[in-house]
Amino acid sequence: MRAVLTLMPDRRGEALPTPSSFEEFFRAEYPVLLRISYGIVRDTQLAEDVAQDVLIAAHQRFPELDSSDHARAWVKVATTHASLNALRSSRRRHDRQARAPQALTSISPEELVVASEQEGEVRAALGRLPRHAATVLALRHSGLSYAEIAEAMEVRVGQVGTMLRRAEARFRKEVNRATRS
Repeated sequence: MRAVLTLMPDRRGEALPTPSSFEEFFRAEYPVLLRISYGIVRDTQLAEDVAQDVLIAAHQRFPELDSSDHARAWVKVATTHASLNALRSSRRRHDRQARAPQALTSISPEELVVASEQEGEVRAALGRLPRHAATVLALRHSGLSYAEIAEAMEVRVGQVGTMLRRAEARFRKEVNRATRS
């Protein structure tokens, strides 16, 4: 969807574009949304990304965007939620990255071989699981929350714990079966 600009004459009589309602809304709300987001994430670049993403979503949600109280309230709530999600995501990413280098530096060559063999067994056991069981285990292991897993797998959040327990039980059986063979 393209914003429509109307033309107004300047002092010399030439037509100049006037700001669209979205542009006016953007200019009025962007600093507020940036302050809200920065207050949560404490990262300027991330806060800018969140504020811009929310304003794009607002433009799609409210095609005839104006300065209504509903639109203003919506972008503030959406910015808060998006900032919290971005904060959680960056924390999980940071935690994963912090754990990875330590694991590699403390492993001896013998431990590396054993770990490689175990990784192969894990991958083989995952390959023998039903697709939904392997998926739920992989998503959880990658650091996603129950809510994120539920959204990705299109199930209710309350089902995720049960799915995980069942998948873990099947996985243990597969690993045990492989080690006995």
